[in-house]
Amino acid sequence: MSAGGEGMGSGIERLQRLGREGRALPSILSADFAALAASIRPLLDAGSQVLHVDVMDGHFVPNITFGPPVVRSVRAHTDAFLDTHLMVTDPLTYMEPFAKAGSDLCTIHAEVGIAPEAARAEADRLGVGLGVAIRPSTGLDAVVEAWARHVDLILVMSVEPGFGGQSFRPEAVERLARTKEICWRQGVAPILEVDGGIDRETAPGVVAAGARWLVAGSAIFRASDPVAAYHALREIASI
Repeated sequence: MSAGGEGMGSGIERLQRLGREGRALPSILSADFAALAASIRPLLDAGSQVLHVDVMDGHFVPNITFGPPVVRSVRAHTDAFLDTHLMVTDPLTYMEPFAKAGSDLCTIHAEVGIAPEAARAEADRLGVGLGVAIRPSTGLDAVVEAWARHVDLILVMSVEPGFGGQSFRPEAVERLARTKEICWRQGVAPILEVDGGIDRETAPGVVAAGARWLVAGSAIFRASDPVAAYHALREIASI
């Protein structure tokens, strides 16, 4: 079974259909897990076509979140594109369970030391999109130069991965601009995504630097009006 579910097409096909539009991605890590479907439904009704799923294994990062059963449950309630961030030590082992559960794109961390070609081959076998994530403490240029030709998405973290609710690191703006420059020089254009401390104040700077997908958890789900917060970020992302 390919990602996306029966009749929905592969994750790669679904990613192509999404196009290059700037987007705000609600991160379900900040949603109410006692009422997950009810938490995400208003945002889907408001036009959100992509949800961000943060997977943490307690090893690559100190926190533990959830596994394929939660993705499967979310998939049962929506045909939204599921952008799955695998903060795990052995992502090639887990890409298949998440793809089968309904993930459309799996982002793995450059720091785990997997060859870009091996990751691309596994993603293609499963029919999912592939992303690479880079934490703030990791040197940028060598990673982007090695991965840019093999991925559909590059996630430039603006906080250290592992916990929600952290403050935005302003150096992410320069790192996004540098990532865009390296990709341009290689003749490729993966989606540039940013995650960590994204809100109405930090979003304009990262968009100006080249980010197209803005992941936001607390800024959306913990806002007094999550739908209004989503609309505000989407408007900034679309500039």
